[in-house]
Amino acid sequence: MKPILITFLTFSFFAISCFEQKTTNLKIEKVFLDNTDSTKNCYTIIYPTKLTCTGYLFLLPGFEETAESVLQQTDLPKKLALNGILTVIPTFQDGVLSFGVDSLSQQSFDKILKDVTSKHNLINQKFYVGGYSIGGSCAIKYAQKAIIKPSVVFAIDPPLDFERFYNSAKRDIRLSKKNEASEESVYMIDRLERETGGSPIIKRSEYYKLSPYSFSDTTQTAIKKIINIPLRIYTEPDINWWLKERGEDFTSMNVTECSAMINELNRLGNNNATLITTQNKGFRKPDNIKHPHSWSIVDNNELIKWLLAQK
Repeated sequence: MKPILITFLTFSFFAISCFEQKTTNLKIEKVFLDNTDSTKNCYTIIYPTKLTCTGYLFLLPGFEETAESVLQQTDLPKKLALNGILTVIPTFQDGVLSFGVDSLSQQSFDKILKDVTSKHNLINQKFYVGGYSIGGSCAIKYAQKAIIKPSVVFAIDPPLDFERFYNSAKRDIRLSKKNEASEESVYMIDRLERETGGSPIIKRSEYYKLSPYSFSDTTQTAIKKIINIPLRIYTEPDINWWLKERGEDFTSMNVTECSAMINELNRLGNNNATLITTQNKGFRKPDNIKHPHSWSIVDNNELIKWLLAQK
């Protein structure tokens, strides 16, 4: 082995060891708004290691994800703590089945936010919001609806256009062999119909209200509310993986509306709205199974640097 490679590996092991040592001393606390129910209306808080807090961030899990799962899948909360950012991972009113963009989830978000800010005197601190999958949808939706808007928003491969999402799920069922339709597609169709009152054909306006972005909404009502907010959307459009492993194509991938939303925001004047695409970074822990729809597509260090640089 060449000396330069040995030096590099030695430094890498040392850096990993130092990071692990620092993060094992982090203070992590679970807070329940209702002590009689541990399945919902609660949040996990990761305290910063620095005495002076540089801001606070709500990190929103994907569908069916617990805070513990988030901490397993990504080091982002721990790295945020090392940079002085207090991080909150909430569980809303519907527990891990929270839909994020619905009114119940958004109200629950407000409730937890008020609890955190009042207890920790964060009123004048920088407020960041980000999330993965439906959590990313929730983050963008909150930025659109909130009276006190976050300073910065980021989302990791979020579904944004639920009219598209509904139609994709319907198509998945139609193309599937008998009794082999995806359980997720069946569930999501039923859930969207319950949230909106029907299909997009008869309740399109309700889908516009629910969606952080709607391709067919020419008024651009939702996205005009975040023209002045810095936004990043991460996605890994590995089309060959989706075709081979899931039998899905671009019409059922979140990248379609993610790119369309960023494009429209740029055209509306938001020059700090960016789509970040990655290649071969999507892997799920603990077994490092390849999956482009994963927390791991984000370069956490670079993201934190960007967050701290925003005014």
